[in-house]
Amino acid sequence: MFGGISKGERNRIKTRVRAAMAAQAQVEGRYLGGRPPYGYRLADAGPHPNPSKAADGKRLHRLEPDPVTAPVVQRIFREFLNGKGLLAIAEALTRDGILCPSAYDPARNSHRSGVAWSKYAIRAILLNPRYTGRQVWSRQHKDEVLIDVNDVGLGHMTKLRWNRSENWIWSERPAHEAVIDAECFATVQALLTAPGTPQGKKPRATPRPYVFRGLLFCGECQRRMQGSWNNGKPHYRCVFPKEYAQASGVPHPRSVYVREELIVEPLDEWLATVFDPGRLPETIRAMAAAQLADDHRLAAVESARQAVADCERKLAGYRALVDAGTDPAVVVGWITETEARRKVEQSRLKEISASMPKRLSEQEIANIVSALGDLRRLLRSVDPHDKMQVYRQLGLRMTYEPGRKTVIARTEVGRSCSKVCPRGDTLDKYMPFSASTTLVLPGWEG
Repeated sequence: MFGGISKGERNRIKTRVRAAMAAQAQVEGRYLGGRPPYGYRLADAGPHPNPSKAADGKRLHRLEPDPVTAPVVQRIFREFLNGKGLLAIAEALTRDGILCPSAYDPARNSHRSGVAWSKYAIRAILLNPRYTGRQVWSRQHKDEVLIDVNDVGLGHMTKLRWNRSENWIWSERPAHEAVIDAECFATVQALLTAPGTPQGKKPRATPRPYVFRGLLFCGECQRRMQGSWNNGKPHYRCVFPKEYAQASGVPHPRSVYVREELIVEPLDEWLATVFDPGRLPETIRAMAAAQLADDHRLAAVESARQAVADCERKLAGYRALVDAGTDPAVVVGWITETEARRKVEQSRLKEISASMPKRLSEQEIANIVSALGDLRRLLRSVDPHDKMQVYRQLGLRMTYEPGRKTVIARTEVGRSCSKVCPRGDTLDKYMPFSASTTLVLPGWEG
């Protein structure tokens, strides 16, 4: 009952806060925080209208055009209206030595490489309505979703989702200097969403089977290789514009291709050998022994535990002072500060402990491998779609080295989980024990 009351109160507070922020954005055009879009920078807009916050030194901010990046935004819109595609614009900016958003402001984009412009960055700029001079709020919202619907004890995770454009909150009048006029922006939106145009096309699922979809990586740039159907056979390719290679200093060819059929047979033979019933006990022992401890995270866990113990020791001392007759007003500040620190360290300890993989026993590993069944028969008989699922269950990851014409295959059997980084890529994390091999591709000619 108390939990339900608490949740209801949190929802009421959330509704009031969002309603107030929507009114501030719509009526006042107030900048409500967050990262300024590429092409703008923050400028002081006077003291905060709330007297208590103004007394603490808090001030309002507004957007103003950045003299370095605002002309780049205008160039992007101009070239797109002249018929250039997203990739062509990105390659031209990289070729001209113009820093991409993550390279221009690396402090706010530490999770990105900043190597070169991408077509996704160009598209994000073309879709941002704040370049028209109006404040736009609530383009995204946060959803709390279960990590695993079959195990609610794992808790929730926060996901950002896009709101429909008709639900965005626009300021009633211009809130900052415009970089792009409204007519130009509307024309660009019509081109981006027009059916039949390259920019308006939606990606469609391919009916052709690629058994290594999402599992094969390029050894030069570490990106996933894309499926490509050539001469009636499945291939995998990595297309890397020369401007990107020059900017990053990576000796990457323009295109790298590898045929699927050259990998499947030696890979299946190796997997069947590793998990052959005669070698299975040796493989299981090797997997159990390969579960190495993460020294960095172990040290972080120990540090957090010591910090929590130190806080509890201090709190016990403060309580002893109060019991001894010390004025509570003297130690209340110390108690509050220490309690806050203890909560922070307890939260850090819980987060680090939850991220550490569980060490499996030999019996648990044997149970996982046994659930796969006769791997040799399975790999030989299943169709490509089912074989792809088998590879995924084995935790297969392959890296193609075009210079040596080899594929480094690695299988990591165990419980896996996925997370999404801010740029939208899916990162797979597996248990830290594995078997690996190097496959030399026979008859490779291009």
